[in-house]
Amino acid sequence: MYEAFYGLQAKPFSILPNPHLIYWGRMHRLAYAMLEFGVLNQAGFTVITGEIGSGKTTLIHHLLSKLPKGVTPGLINNTPQGRDELLRWIMLAFGQAIEGEYLIVFRRFQEFLLDHLRGKRTAILVIDEAQNLGLESLEFLRMLSNINTTETPVLQLILVGQPQLREQLRDPILEQFAQRVAVDFHLKALEEKEVAGYIESRLAAAGARRQILADQAIAVVAKKSRGIPRIINILCDTALVYGLATQAHVITPDIVEEVIADRQTYGVLPIGNV
Repeated sequence: MYEAFYGLQAKPFSILPNPHLIYWGRMHRLAYAMLEFGVLNQAGFTVITGEIGSGKTTLIHHLLSKLPKGVTPGLINNTPQGRDELLRWIMLAFGQAIEGEYLIVFRRFQEFLLDHLRGKRTAILVIDEAQNLGLESLEFLRMLSNINTTETPVLQLILVGQPQLREQLRDPILEQFAQRVAVDFHLKALEEKEVAGYIESRLAAAGARRQILADQAIAVVAKKSRGIPRIINILCDTALVYGLATQAHVITPDIVEEVIADRQTYGVLPIGNV
């Protein structure tokens, strides 16, 4: 919509996860290092938490694109409830058949993992939005990890979720589960001083050859977004639409403030209440 006006080749601020547009701020580097550490050291359970829109899913997609040979990835990005539903989603994630009663499907999954064990391969299951998994599902995952009885685990599990997941796993009733978490990290938002680099890197990746957001406008975005990448994207994307509508070749602080005011008054996701 506004790409031609601003000399861009693509939309720079899409809210869809794009591993090619990761901005490696300090916290994101640490989070990814912990994910890599968990994979390379064959951790049974890795847990990554962070606020909504902090970039967890993007990091996961980047990880999945970089896995070494001999690793079979599976991704679940919803929250199935109960062991039966969860098992079938796990099988789908690994491209396996799900027909049959629970015991038949479970035996098929065991054979899938044993084949990996015999072939000296590893299966990595990533569950996104894991804060919505119920107690039964979490206990089922712990039970699945019992198959790792050799020195080399055949099944690694990565749980990714909002801060509620961290609080849930701290519940004494899940102590046995928590004791199996070898790697965990909480992804915090970008620092204010990193937001400018984030915005500039996104614009550069989209083909920008000049400054499109004024420094003062970026400062407003940094403050009002609280450093959360998804909110930064929403603010900047909408500001570029407003800029196109008013034929503003540079996005000023007033344009960003107008976007925020309209969001607070009319939007379903009010932004800027800090």
